[in-house]
Amino acid sequence: MIAPEYSLRDGTSLPAIGLGTYGLNEQAGIEAIVSGIADGYRLLDTAYNYGNEDVVGEAVRRSGVDRSDLVITTKLPGRHHGYDETIASLEESRRRLDVEWVDLYLIHWPLPRIDKFVDSWKAMIRLRERGLVRSIGVSNFTADMLDRLDRETGVVPSVNQVELHPYFPQEELRAYHDEHDIRTESWSPLAKRSELLQEPVITALAAAKGVTPAQIVLRWHVELEAVPIPKSADAARRRANLDVFSFSLEPEEVEAISALSRGRLWGADPDSHEEF
Repeated sequence: MIAPEYSLRDGTSLPAIGLGTYGLNEQAGIEAIVSGIADGYRLLDTAYNYGNEDVVGEAVRRSGVDRSDLVITTKLPGRHHGYDETIASLEESRRRLDVEWVDLYLIHWPLPRIDKFVDSWKAMIRLRERGLVRSIGVSNFTADMLDRLDRETGVVPSVNQVELHPYFPQEELRAYHDEHDIRTESWSPLAKRSELLQEPVITALAAAKGVTPAQIVLRWHVELEAVPIPKSADAARRRANLDVFSFSLEPEEVEAISALSRGRLWGADPDSHEEF
């Protein structure tokens, strides 16, 4: 199964669901990603700080799928913020991935105390102009930070990848994204290490539609037109996670799931959280 795609503001496209690769390392990680690509995943999400860009690159080489049919995402680490540092970091990521270009390059965290994310953004604009990156975006940015990028560079990110799940639906930020034609991506889409998949509203919908609770939650993301990036080392679960386009949720069912909202699970407030 191949997921449908969204058109991004820069003219590129993004599959409606992706494969998270955090924690997929060494030979087992290569095999898991190769299996995921064989099952139909075309959006692969990694980051410099995941330490597995080489694993993703090897899986892509072994997959037998044409490179141009895959969307490879990686992310700039906090310790590489700054114009020249960003240019150098992308080169290192390209070397690890062993690719000519990166399809989607994101600033992993804004680090407002360091206050170099605009410099990094200017470098990413240049990298896109040079063809080394196809699309540029951010991760964990607030509306105020997105406004600043637009104000100081005139270039709006194509994507903002943020914590998003039924416990933290991010209504205001998603509305901002919609207004500015920014595609929302969801990290931790299943709210791991929580009781989300045992919530009665989700288990009841799963039973009624003959799918799993995880499929209900991932379909909720699809109904919001957010791109979930689930990760799993289990082949059956990866296949099930991708199989969310053969059923739908009614608007009232989406609202009932969104009503589970209670806030961030990880305490990672972009205004103060730092990862380097």
